Amino acid sequence: MIYRRFGRTNWQVSEIGYGMWGMAGWTESDDRQSAKSLDLAVERGVNFFDTAWGYGEGHSEELLGQLVRRHHDKKLYTASKIPPMNFKWPAKPEYRFEDSYPTSHIVAFTEKTLKNLGMEQLDLMQFHTWDDGWADREEWKRAVEDLKSSGKIAAMGISMNRWEPENGVKALQTGLLDTVQVIYNIFDQNPEDVLFPLCDKMDIGIIARVPFDEGTLTGNITKETTFPEGDWRGTYFVPENLIPSVEHADALRPLIPQGMTMAEMALRFILKNKSVGTIIPGMRKERNVLANTATSDGKGLSDTLHQALRKHRWDRKPTAWSQ
Repeated sequence: MIYRRFGRTNWQVSEIGYGMWGMAGWTESDDRQSAKSLDLAVERGVNFFDTAWGYGEGHSEELLGQLVRRHHDKKLYTASKIPPMNFKWPAKPEYRFEDSYPTSHIVAFTEKTLKNLGMEQLDLMQFHTWDDGWADREEWKRAVEDLKSSGKIAAMGISMNRWEPENGVKALQTGLLDTVQVIYNIFDQNPEDVLFPLCDKMDIGIIARVPFDEGTLTGNITKETTFPEGDWRGTYFVPENLIPSVEHADALRPLIPQGMTMAEMALRFILKNKSVGTIIPGMRKERNVLANTATSDGKGLSDTLHQALRKHRWDRKPTAWSQ
């Protein structure tokens, strides 16, 4: 495993991290399977784990706390997220700050997370949604400073809305946020335009999420794919999204090098960007852990293939189903 400096935190984080939504937020989640996959990830050198209260109403956080205790001899970086008080994802311009992140809510859910983890300090807390209309509000700024000074968190960040990588730039410019989490993959390259240069300038750590476009870039989703009842993916891959997503993925197949999977190519594309601190693919099964962590081998991606993949940028706008 290769490690990268994570912005001004100066943490050395594994370039392949672990996204824990699938531990509790999807159908067919299994705690025993999750524990085995998490343990294997630690064995493979993963030291950055990202969860949220919203993933199973704290259940995923509990699993992370258990993981940390099982591996108390290793430094594992813990990251979680505060849900908006209105429990609506993503944030929209018409949502009032008072209904989203009032100080009492920020503090209460940080304490809930610490209780779920069984820890006194969280390495990284993040706002799970954000709208830059809130950037100038003093309440969240004071709350962040108080959480840090009290020792409840070591760092604070925000998670950007899907396909809105610049809706958070004003908040980052306050200098109070240490990290940003954003969708970045072969299709979603637009964080490179404004967000990444700003983060490089301000030494803000970058977490790349959704590296496989919710599964499209694994190459395993077809136009006939369906999901179990209650599975979030069923609400995301509605026909108007499923069909063009599969078509965009199919257009990549001729570029996949012999002996490489589409998923591996997708991760190596992201790793090519040195602005990124860590990538957080979901890895519910041990075979996924083995495959994903194997990409952190320093071999990278050829410049020729990288340039070819850059031509597959797909700029999209938020919709009712994009969540």
